[in-house]
Amino acid sequence: MRAPQEHPAASCCGGVAARLERRTLGRLATPWTDGVLSTPVGEVPRARTRLGLRDHLGTLMVRSGFGRSRYRVPPGLYAIGSPTPASPVLLSANYKLSFDHLRGALDGRDAWLLVLDTRGINVWCAAGKGTFGTAEIVARVRGCTLSRVVSHHKLVAPQLGAPGIAAHEVRQATSFHVVYGPVRASDLPAFLDARMTAEPEMRKVRFGLRERLTLVPVELTSYGRYALPVAAALLLLGGVSAHGFSFAAVSTTGATAASLVLASFMTALVLGPVLLPWLPGRAFSLKGAVLGLALVAALAAPGFPGPGLFASWLHLAAWLILAPAMTSFVLMNFTGASTFTSLSGVLREMRVAVPAQIAAGSVGLALWLAGLFFVAGGQAR
Repeated sequence: MRAPQEHPAASCCGGVAARLERRTLGRLATPWTDGVLSTPVGEVPRARTRLGLRDHLGTLMVRSGFGRSRYRVPPGLYAIGSPTPASPVLLSANYKLSFDHLRGALDGRDAWLLVLDTRGINVWCAAGKGTFGTAEIVARVRGCTLSRVVSHHKLVAPQLGAPGIAAHEVRQATSFHVVYGPVRASDLPAFLDARMTAEPEMRKVRFGLRERLTLVPVELTSYGRYALPVAAALLLLGGVSAHGFSFAAVSTTGATAASLVLASFMTALVLGPVLLPWLPGRAFSLKGAVLGLALVAALAAPGFPGPGLFASWLHLAAWLILAPAMTSFVLMNFTGASTFTSLSGVLREMRVAVPAQIAAGSVGLALWLAGLFFVAGGQAR
């Protein structure tokens, strides 16, 4: 078998880092690079700005939750177009989706891309974790001898990466000055044309319907691995009663319980993001609980499908507690994707919400199990 060639990105980052980068290369680099550019520090790969079919398919896969941890590019220096020593240097995470957004926005431009090793994590999350931060910028600028490639001393960092960067420390260590670019990569051309000046609108972070819906496929995949086993367990447990095990009860009580589990997860994962601005309360956990209560109330309403859906009043009471606990937990996890939450606020909410969700789930499950041994109207199952 032919060994993969060393990627040029590793040529400007010596030592252990270069050896690690070489091991991550191979076919991944081929579709999105277009030759190399000679520089005083060696050959630098030229990244394409037109995304190909494989790029779009890769985006679809990671948006659906598949291969997310492996969707990365080797860190190092890349060229866009035919950059000169005066061309801007833009920082990026090595999460390929972030890298693709950046290079796609620079079609027809000449620039340098300095990709940081964020362990395949996007800019915003990596800034919070510290991998898109001061130490990595300093190490990458020094390792690639960037001062020999460009004649200026400016690094354009994405605004969402600011929490991880101490700009004064970067300047002290490398003499490079950090300039914060716009929130969205699509605004970069206008930002660069305006001599790196951002309009107020470029600084605004939004979490609109489109952004919220983008999260749904990956969350469905992530939570499906939990929802399906829970639904299957309740399906089988539904056949248990004081008279033993009944397959007929599996098809009624068990099927109802399994359906309610899946309905609770789907309600939180789809309707939660869609209705987020209009759900009452400020805490995401409270918004989710409201959704769960609304779901059970709608199902228990006469005619749709009505109280007959529940085998006993204990089961109705159980789901009035269980469904809000599940929807509350699921929607609370969207705090990590919203730009309207802070780390301290999320931690404060979780300290209250998680114990409440565990307690509610335990009480609801106990009521449901107790309901298996009680028959609605005193009739046998």
